[in-house]
Amino acid sequence: MESTGTSTAPEAGVAAPDLDLVTVPARQGLEAVDIIRRRAAGRSGPVGPVLHDGSGGTLGFLVPPGTADAWDLPGSACTQTDGRGMRFGDAVSPTAGATGWLLPPEAVGPVTDPEVLRAALGEAARLIEAADNCR
Repeated sequence: MESTGTSTAPEAGVAAPDLDLVTVPARQGLEAVDIIRRRAAGRSGPVGPVLHDGSGGTLGFLVPPGTADAWDLPGSACTQTDGRGMRFGDAVSPTAGATGWLLPPEAVGPVTDPEVLRAALGEAARLIEAADNCR
């Protein structure tokens, strides 16, 4: 599914627009990023900005506003940010113990399409479960 293109990353240092944030365990999120990028080879902007928390426990995918209203994927959460406290360009690539961008807005552009993200997260969960069962 193509990205809706309704919301793009703003200029560095400006307040974030009303976006929603899907948070997932880091392992699943990293797998999902890889899955989305592999499927979208040759197309631009398949995955949008992704935040990495300081503890390394979760990733946050920026998605279009309104996504939280219907998000129901087990093992993840989607919250409305309403632009509260987020500023693009203020965060830097994460270092040990710091929260920052895994994929910064200026490097990837538009937000992640929620349906593409949902499919990738489901596939990532299945891959992780299969890998864990091989031990």
